[in-house]
Amino acid sequence: MSEPLPDYTLGIEEEYLLVDTETCALADVPDALMRDCAQALGDKVSPEFLACQIEVGTGVCANIAEARADLGHLRRTIADCAAQYGLAPLAVSCHPFEDWHSRKHTEKQRYNDLARDLAGVVRRMLISGTHVHVGLPDDDLRIDIMRQITYFLPHLLALSTSSPFWGGQDTGLSSYRLTVFDNLPRTGLPPDFVSYGEYRRSVDTIIEAGLIEDTTKIWWDIRPSARFPTLEARICDVMPLMEHTLTIAALVQSITRMLVELRRRNQRWRIYDRFLIAENRWRAQRYGTRAGLLDIGKGELVDMAQLVNELIELLEADAMVLGCLNELRGAQDILAMGTSADRQRAVHARALDDGAEPREALCAVVRALIGEFRDGV
Repeated sequence: MSEPLPDYTLGIEEEYLLVDTETCALADVPDALMRDCAQALGDKVSPEFLACQIEVGTGVCANIAEARADLGHLRRTIADCAAQYGLAPLAVSCHPFEDWHSRKHTEKQRYNDLARDLAGVVRRMLISGTHVHVGLPDDDLRIDIMRQITYFLPHLLALSTSSPFWGGQDTGLSSYRLTVFDNLPRTGLPPDFVSYGEYRRSVDTIIEAGLIEDTTKIWWDIRPSARFPTLEARICDVMPLMEHTLTIAALVQSITRMLVELRRRNQRWRIYDRFLIAENRWRAQRYGTRAGLLDIGKGELVDMAQLVNELIELLEADAMVLGCLNELRGAQDILAMGTSADRQRAVHARALDDGAEPREALCAVVRALIGEFRDGV
């Protein structure tokens, strides 16, 4: 019996940090604000682990145009509701100067359990991420594509980086978020499962032993979704500009279709050693797009401009079928204007050059992030 054909539907989840527009400091989400958001958006908005976070998720989108409309509505609504309370959302993975010690988690049973089980590790999770779902209806297909798409995860991370600052310091990294997140168990690159049955045997072992309740407690960079018939890419930082988020979604969707089409022709992307992919993951985390990645097949370091151009050429036919060619080509715009990490550092440097005190220079970064969120929708 042949496997069902994928529809490549899209879903995008984003986590936002809430800040006071006057002080630029983090602020816990008021109950009234959460009620306002829920009244306007229903189950597309929810609290997150930290009390200063809000999570949104689009519906099931048939294509990138629907995702654009849905995500734009979510972002505008969150911004408009927050403004009524003197607050603003940041679509960024780390706040430039806040200290995690001062934050509290949301009072919810799931989050209380996380705080208990993960102890001091989870208390540092002052970070936000972007998750992109692509509809794949067959279990074994999801695992097969997960094995192959892992190669491209560092490319996605490099283009999305938005967390250069932590606790008021420039970390030297483009995605400090991953440094924090990787302290949790069951994170990082996924194991190289060869079938859905092998995946289930492994995860069911720890579920049946009572170590976790279900696969929502598995936080790999890419995973079969625990709730939907989708493959969920989780490696990316949150991006202030919605167009960049849509570019990442188009890349994930197009890469997925390209790999499925290879499978339909009895071909596949080569499965590379996780050690080598992890090296590229580190380079993306450290440098973003400012330094190249290893072309594992060639055994050479290649700059991001060449890699992006090659990736666009590889995926153009798939993107045309999916209707996301313009968004795919947006990867070149990210290179041209820099990732959020690059832009944040540029704002910070200009503020210091203009005589700002260190705290005020970091506030200038926050104000720029508020502006990008607002202007980007």
